[in-house]
Amino acid sequence: MDKYDLFISCKMGDLSRVQYLVEQKELDLNIRDKWDSTPLYYACLCGHLDLVKYMLDSGAKCEANTFDGERCLYGALSDEIRHLLRKYKVVSSRTLRRDLYEEFLRRLLERGMYEDVIFHIHGSVFPAHRCILSARCSVFAELFRKRWKGRKDIHLTHPLILTSAFQALLQYLYTGVMEVKIDNIPDIIRLAKHCRLPNLVDLVEDKLGQLKYFMATKPGYHITTLVVEQPIHLRELQFQLGSLADLALPPELCTFVHGELPFDPEFAPIYADICFSVQQHRFLCHKVFFCGRSDYFKALLIDYFGETDITEDNIQVVTLNGISVDTFSQVMYYLYQDSCELTEENMYEVLWAAEMYFLQGLKRQCASIISRYTKAKNVISILQLARMFSLPRLEDHCVEFIANHLDMVVSREDFCSLVQEDAKNVQKREETDSIAIIDDVRIHITSFMQTFSDMEDANEKLRMIDNLLEDLNLDG
Repeated sequence: MDKYDLFISCKMGDLSRVQYLVEQKELDLNIRDKWDSTPLYYACLCGHLDLVKYMLDSGAKCEANTFDGERCLYGALSDEIRHLLRKYKVVSSRTLRRDLYEEFLRRLLERGMYEDVIFHIHGSVFPAHRCILSARCSVFAELFRKRWKGRKDIHLTHPLILTSAFQALLQYLYTGVMEVKIDNIPDIIRLAKHCRLPNLVDLVEDKLGQLKYFMATKPGYHITTLVVEQPIHLRELQFQLGSLADLALPPELCTFVHGELPFDPEFAPIYADICFSVQQHRFLCHKVFFCGRSDYFKALLIDYFGETDITEDNIQVVTLNGISVDTFSQVMYYLYQDSCELTEENMYEVLWAAEMYFLQGLKRQCASIISRYTKAKNVISILQLARMFSLPRLEDHCVEFIANHLDMVVSREDFCSLVQEDAKNVQKREETDSIAIIDDVRIHITSFMQTFSDMEDANEKLRMIDNLLEDLNLDG
């Protein structure tokens, strides 16, 4: 329903509603409808300049000389929007925050963090990670087990393996996205077929078909680059990298069936380079995921002075205290696949762990799950939790819940206590000062009023707040 609302709001040019859906509901601006169109395309088509600028600031994709970019340019209602699209090349910090996982994987290719294999192709060097390539491609998994076993440097000299094609393939295997020049598409398809990646071949051919249709019906536009990406809803990348977490589990905790993974579990330990001991259980893991995604683990493993043990494969063992096996397992899955199994039973423990390990993305996922269990009897404690862990979206959700269910909350003792506490936090109160929780609730009550009935309901709730403040002898 929220996705449908986003498309409608973009067509209508409702900037405040789009801001709410993106910043509070955390909707992805690059989703597509059944016509393969994005919200940005409709905003351009309907001529909403301010909305287009906001969407570009917030991470809407519109690269020059790509199918989506040229389509937005062609459909833009005004020259102002076309000019904005052409000059806009900013990647904002908000975009990076929402795509921390994608940004982490992209940086692995650029910087070569904790690589354990290096490909040499016609004078170019590509650092990589056996665990990632094995999880993503069965051909790489087989080669690492056999022909390339134990080799750090691998030289590929075949004339049909082009540097540009191999680089694009690595980009796809690591990030699920591939940018390729139109002229290089035949080389990419040939390499993808050799690596037995039929899904990639289908994606490239489908995108190429869309491009040819667009060029035939919209003459005058010059597209040089094809952007291929896996459908978001399939989560193939996350699932395959999550198989590394399956293999990292201690045997006594393992539940997967042998043969379901892209490479045999018996070979998995040779790719691990760090072992975590939690409540006497040993997890064979990869530094690239733990250090690459968590500053806590990066600092821990660089300056680890605890008692050190070594596995039979000569892997350092690091003991972690103050965390249960179940909670660490969820943290581990998050680090590998950007998601984990959060439930009403474990969401608070995982939140504490996410705070301890500096995992902002996991904190937001916990907050999203916690918000589903909001009730009148616990909304104040959840709001206080949101403030404690600096979770503004969860805090805003609680305020919105209070505004929508004020009749159930206004007389509760914990709500009255919160109002009094916020009032005390206003130092040297002046006439213009206000109580934080009261201010926030009032804003939600008066937002998005569309009918006379909405106005009557809002006025009634505002009277309830005034009565409460009078009973508490407070000025709000």
